Amino acid sequence: MKKKKYPFYLTVCAITKNEGPYLQEWIEYHNMLGVEKFYLYDNESADNTRDVLQPYIDKGLVEYTFFPGMKMQLKAYKDCVKKHKRDTRYMAFIDIDEFIVPIKHNTIPDYLDSLGKISAVQMNWIVYGSGGAKTRTEGFVIERFRDHSLPDNPLNHHIKTIANPRRIVTFFSAHRPLIILGKVVDSNGKRVTKSFWKRPPVTSAIRVNHYAIKSYEEFLEKRSRGRARFNRIRGLDYFEKYDKNEIKSDPIMEKYVVELKKLIR
Repeated sequence: MKKKKYPFYLTVCAITKNEGPYLQEWIEYHNMLGVEKFYLYDNESADNTRDVLQPYIDKGLVEYTFFPGMKMQLKAYKDCVKKHKRDTRYMAFIDIDEFIVPIKHNTIPDYLDSLGKISAVQMNWIVYGSGGAKTRTEGFVIERFRDHSLPDNPLNHHIKTIANPRRIVTFFSAHRPLIILGKVVDSNGKRVTKSFWKRPPVTSAIRVNHYAIKSYEEFLEKRSRGRARFNRIRGLDYFEKYDKNEIKSDPIMEKYVVELKKLIR
C-alpha cells in the first residue's frame, strides 16, 4: 500500500559544497539502508562533485539541482519540500557528514514502520571525533573514525528529522522543520513535548552519526568551504569542541563497513 500511494517511501534532501570525495560512500550507505531517492542541491561546488554524482543521476537515484548563492540550506530544503512532497512518504534532512544508523532494525524504513502513524521523528546525534588523525587516509569515513562521544554529551542534544513532507510548513533551522498536525516523536517513539535542548539525547533505537571534523586536515578543508546557513567561517576552536573520542571503537558500525565494501570496491 505504501508503494502505491507514493513513488518512494523514504528519500533524503541534502545540500552539498565541495564534498565530492565523500558522496559515493554516503549515497551507497543510505541506499543500502533503504533510501530510495536523493534530492541533492549543489551549492557551487568546484571539485569533482558532479562527476561522482553523474552515475547516480543517470540511474535516477539522484536528482541534482545546481543551487548557487549564500546561506542556501533552508532555501534548498523549502524548495525540495515544495517540489517533492507528493513523491515520498517520508523525507530525511541530513548533511553529507551525517549517517543515519538504525540500531534495532535492519533498515531505516523498517524502523519507521515500527513507529506507526507519525508526522515526524527527531533523531539525536552521536558526535564522532578525529581519533587522533591528523591527515586524510584511505578508507570509508565510517571505517576510519570509530571513536565517539558519550551519548549524554551536550552536543548530542542536536537532532535531525525524518518527516512527512506534506506536514512541513517551514523550517525553524536545519535541525527542525515546523510541523502541523499529527504526532512528532523522539527516536524511541515517544511524543515530543519539550524542545530537544531540554530533554536527554535518545540513541538506543536510531541515531545520526555526525562526523563533524574527521581528521584535522579534513576539518581545515571543511572550514575553508564556509557554512551552509551563515556567512562566517568556523573558528579553529570548533575542532576541539567536536573532537570527542571517549568511547573507543564502534562495533555497531562494523557490519555496515563490511556490507559497504561489497558495494564499493
